[in-house]
Amino acid sequence: MKPGFRWPRTLASQLSLIFLVSLICAHGLSFSAQFYERYISARTAMLGNLENDVSTSIAILDRLPAAERASWLPRLDRQNYRYLLGAGETGVPMSTDNVPMAATSIADALGKQYALTFRDIPGLQKHFQADLTLADGHPITIDVRPAAVPLALWLPVVLILQLALLLGCTWMAVRIAIRPLARLARAVETLDPNTHPTPLDETGPTEVAHAAAAFNAMQARIAEYLKERMQILAAISHDLQTPITRMKLRAEFMDDSNEKEKLWSDLGEMEHLVREGVAYARSVHGATEASCRIDMDAFLDSVMFDYQDMNKQVSLSGKSAVVLNTRPHALRRVLVNLVDNALKFAGAAQLEVGTAAGELSIKVLDRGPGIAEDELVQVMQPFYRVESSRNRGTGGTGLGLAIAQQLVVAIGGTLTLSNRQGGGLCAEVRVGLG
Repeated sequence: MKPGFRWPRTLASQLSLIFLVSLICAHGLSFSAQFYERYISARTAMLGNLENDVSTSIAILDRLPAAERASWLPRLDRQNYRYLLGAGETGVPMSTDNVPMAATSIADALGKQYALTFRDIPGLQKHFQADLTLADGHPITIDVRPAAVPLALWLPVVLILQLALLLGCTWMAVRIAIRPLARLARAVETLDPNTHPTPLDETGPTEVAHAAAAFNAMQARIAEYLKERMQILAAISHDLQTPITRMKLRAEFMDDSNEKEKLWSDLGEMEHLVREGVAYARSVHGATEASCRIDMDAFLDSVMFDYQDMNKQVSLSGKSAVVLNTRPHALRRVLVNLVDNALKFAGAAQLEVGTAAGELSIKVLDRGPGIAEDELVQVMQPFYRVESSRNRGTGGTGLGLAIAQQLVVAIGGTLTLSNRQGGGLCAEVRVGLG
């Protein structure tokens, strides 16, 4: 498989890549243009100096007596070229197709007064020489060794500092652009209609403020919508209790018969369903209960003893030694619902308490039939029952686990269901200790 470029998946890396590539390309073009302009300016200045210096030096040597010329050569020598008395080195005639600019400048400076011949000198450092004859007939050779335009030492440092500045500005720009999105994503992930909404901060750039305001408005509408639906459910459930009570009173005056028993059973099931509906509607507002500090070991002991006083097989294992700040009535209702489910389907329940990773863990264990894996999440939805039967004794109302789930969320915890090894169900409630 050939390695290829993979486009980044996160918005931060995509923006960083786009900004960096575009800024580096723009900076590279700007730097190249600046360097090229500097190179042209330096080359023009060097060639101009070469013309003036060569014409002046040759004029001096031409006017000096032959005996004094050797003593003047060190004074006239430069870094890239020097003057030799004599014919110079053996080379090959310079091709007219590739004439160095230095040779053209020398020809422009001396070509009108002296007959010039150029030849290339091979070797480790390729260079060329220009031959001419002074007025007294003595030959002079100009030995030219071209060198690259020198690069200032501060230029790479400036380039590195500019690239570092680009990286810093890119990181800051991406961070400013991504931070509101990350904050909005966290708010969406933690959005729970069952808890009091936490409004987003609406400060910042206009677009960010508009998005935060829209999200806060959406949270408020969802909360109001659910509140209205729960109020309707509570009102209907409450209003149904009165006619059910009247019907039960009328059934009391009926003669004993099989039809009376069936009617009485149906009315009892309706009354139970109505009570569960009211309890579910109230559970949405479980967060309104005031929090207080309770000793969890004593609290769980009281729950266990209440069941044991009714001759129910409920046991407790483990100690937490935790004093928890929570809503005790909501937590008790959660445990009662879970224990009642365990007793209904298994006849016995075991409470197991412990702490791990900064959380209090309370498990309600049973050895009942358990729940199919694909229904472990659905079973906590309102009115969802594992059994299709409408019989209250087996199927229930489908609100017990939904109420427990609502109340656990209201106290800031989590409820998870899982099947046990060897059969049975484990309902675990986790609440943070902080």
